Amino acid sequence: MNLPSTCAPRKYMNTFILSVMLILAAGVNELQAQDKKSQLQQQKAKIEEEISYTNRLLDETKKNKQTSVNQLVLLNKQISKRQELINAISGEIRNLDNQINQTNDTIRHLTKTIERLKKEYASMIYYAHKNRNAYSRLMFIFSARDFNQAYQRLKYFQQYAGYRQNQVRVIRQNQEELNKKLLLLEQQKKSKLELKRMEEGEHQKLAQEKNQQNQAIKKLTQKEKELLKKLRESERAARRLQKAIEDLIAEEIRKANEAAKKAGTKPAPENKFALTPAELELSSNFSGNKGRLPWPTEKGVISASFGEHPHPVLKGIKTKNNGIDIATEKGSKARAVFDGVVTSTMTLPTYNNVVIVKHGEFLTVYSNLDQLFVKKGDKIKTKQEIGVINTDETGKTRLHFELWHGKNLQNPEGWIVRAR
Repeated sequence: MNLPSTCAPRKYMNTFILSVMLILAAGVNELQAQDKKSQLQQQKAKIEEEISYTNRLLDETKKNKQTSVNQLVLLNKQISKRQELINAISGEIRNLDNQINQTNDTIRHLTKTIERLKKEYASMIYYAHKNRNAYSRLMFIFSARDFNQAYQRLKYFQQYAGYRQNQVRVIRQNQEELNKKLLLLEQQKKSKLELKRMEEGEHQKLAQEKNQQNQAIKKLTQKEKELLKKLRESERAARRLQKAIEDLIAEEIRKANEAAKKAGTKPAPENKFALTPAELELSSNFSGNKGRLPWPTEKGVISASFGEHPHPVLKGIKTKNNGIDIATEKGSKARAVFDGVVTSTMTLPTYNNVVIVKHGEFLTVYSNLDQLFVKKGDKIKTKQEIGVINTDETGKTRLHFELWHGKNLQNPEGWIVRAR
């Protein structure tokens, strides 16, 4: 009686296991690729939302026919976000390229596996055809040396029949998986083509915006003396605001330490607030929320960041910002970033109405407000509206926001949430 090698069932089982592992690995890779795709799409959607919002702000400034520095600042922001969007799209394309390569690899492996499975199945059928005589099989079993060998030969025939059935099932599974991957490959190629078109369109928009940027710079450069005058006025106003805040902090420290002495408690070290237990807890909670504080406006984009930066038009001149400027829509309201007490309100040139809120040893400053909703001594809650943000004659609606830790300025961008 002709029999295949006794290793045949094991060989077929190995092929079966490998094919199953290939299908499972393909599924895992696909899930990982989908997760990456989802992350990239969320990032892209967020940037697109920011671009759309900045466009609305730009439209407000364009109602005034005179080109303004604010218009240029928003254009610069728009160009920066447009480049981010292009980078995000490029990231999606690279991710799709990786997916396409993985899909092609899986298709090649599946094709080879199916060919191997079919050859093995053909060998099984050939063997079964040659040994279809039941008498021959019985003779093979009964010719064994002993009972154990006869039992092993019987089990061999049973296993062989099972492997044939498994082989058919595995071939079908692999073929179904191959068909899915071929369909997925077509979808991936279509998605890549759409993304390439989108990327091309964004490059065209970027070129248009850069052209507008150059035109704005050219027009503003002709107003150099006027711009320089406004810059000096802004610098003087910033110094006045800084001095007012520093004086207020010094006065708060003095009063707190005096109260501590009268109460018989130990005054705080020099330049530090003497805090009550409630204020200490508030201060600790404020500090513990670093990076998670809500924005001081419901919507907006940061048009000027913290620290020193080159002037957008005047060459060789730097501007200094003690906080951040948030460009928003007309009628927008400033809101508290945390629980606290209004420790002062004041009016200053350029900054209009200013509200200072104390959060233990921290202070937040909200400048360039029109109508105020709070007064000195008011206890306020997180996200409570403080006042309406001023809109100037150029259509600019801007909140100037500062954050102080005692006498030390902080970069607000490190404290507020980045999801914007």
